[in-house]
Amino acid sequence: MKTPLDQLKPNEFDEQKAKHLLLRSGFGGTDRQIKAITNLGLEGAVDYIIDYDKLTDKEPIRGDEFDPDIMRPATRSERQSMRQARQSGDETLLEELRQERQRRQRADRKQIEEMERWWFKRIVETPKPFQEKMTLFWHGHFATGYRAIENSYHMFLQNNMFREHALGNFKEDLVRGIIHDPAMIKYLNNDQNRKSSPNENLARELMELFTLGEGEGYTEDDIKEGARALTGYNIEDDEFAFRANLHDTGTKTIFGRRGTYDGDDFVDLIFTRKPVSTYVIEKLYRFFVNDLPHGPTKSSKAFVNQLGNLFKRRDWELKPIMRALFMSEHFYAPENMNSIIKSPLQLIVQAVRTLNTPNRSKIIQTLVVASDLMGQRLFAPPSVKGWDSGRSWINTSTMFARQNTILYLLTGLRPDGYGWEADQSPFNAMSLVEDPEGEPRDIAKQLMSSVLAVDQPNKDRLSSLTDFLTTQNNQINNQTITGVLTLITAMPEYQLC
Repeated sequence: MKTPLDQLKPNEFDEQKAKHLLLRSGFGGTDRQIKAITNLGLEGAVDYIIDYDKLTDKEPIRGDEFDPDIMRPATRSERQSMRQARQSGDETLLEELRQERQRRQRADRKQIEEMERWWFKRIVETPKPFQEKMTLFWHGHFATGYRAIENSYHMFLQNNMFREHALGNFKEDLVRGIIHDPAMIKYLNNDQNRKSSPNENLARELMELFTLGEGEGYTEDDIKEGARALTGYNIEDDEFAFRANLHDTGTKTIFGRRGTYDGDDFVDLIFTRKPVSTYVIEKLYRFFVNDLPHGPTKSSKAFVNQLGNLFKRRDWELKPIMRALFMSEHFYAPENMNSIIKSPLQLIVQAVRTLNTPNRSKIIQTLVVASDLMGQRLFAPPSVKGWDSGRSWINTSTMFARQNTILYLLTGLRPDGYGWEADQSPFNAMSLVEDPEGEPRDIAKQLMSSVLAVDQPNKDRLSSLTDFLTTQNNQINNQTITGVLTLITAMPEYQLC
């Protein structure tokens, strides 16, 4: 009897499905990489992608990557000077202290911009794309924005926590980790949560957005009592700090259970609720399988429920869940291929990694800005809900930016009329052509199949590309192939992965 989690038959894992796996688990791959993954077979390919710790990181993350002390707390002597200046009305000293604070804020804003470029470059160049894809997923799930916390180093710490535990234990590493995370504590005002005046923000979002879903398995009273449990969960410089004097030690009633709970007990209680087994699984499904623009289907519900049951049985471990997902027949079903609208990051990084565009490390800032124009800026999700994704990525404004960004990667041409810097190498479009001596129609078909990740290219679009090459006197060279790629990447199908 078939079940939603049935594995794909090994002999059905062909290049088309390998391409699908590389696109969804990361940001795509070249034809050579697709062939290599295909040759590994289904199980070998999935293990290679998921067991990324076995791969060598060309640029390991260093502890001193960024300055931790730009927004450090004031020293005792600085606080004393501030008090004395206020008491004595020393406006000159007060102004000096204000200017120093503003200088640090400017330096910190500059550092978060450097951090954006650093992460973007890492996503483009990493030998572990699945790890970065999962890090990006958790950044959108436990969404935290720099502007609300104004401490770039705390964003860096959170980013590394997501990366380190990208495939760890959802309960112990990620959910418990997030209530001890300095960036999240500041972002949701838990540093203001004390027994004399409980702040409900973290307790509410912990259940509504991070674990259970809106209105699922909890009440407003559970939020209030959860907030009491989280009192005293604070920060000290760059570390979590439990302030016992601010913690409510009284008895709380959460989900009908009574006890003198703290924040960690609250997490344990949340994971006794039924919705926790499927809530994050459905979000993973929308991110990796199908974003379900018309709502869940019978097959998607069955798949999510079975994967949720496995999630609970495996004590909230993520690696076996993602392995089961990528091994499943359902993941490779026709309705789930080319069914997700590319996020701005997916669009840009996939283009760089699959089209073999020249080394763009010197213009990473341009790509960062382009992604922002399309609606996705790293370290700056629009709200605690993260990015809406799906069809929200597409409108008349973003489509203009999406097409021009790809054109920029292929040709170096920008809407402002300026091209690449003088030392940029040109794009070698011919490297994507398997048979330069082939017929124009065959070349156009091969490029459509490669770039669009489709098995059977649209006949009308194929004819248009063939006509284009014919009008170029059938010349197959870097210029004409770049033209073909420009036309292909402007097709509606290119917006999907």
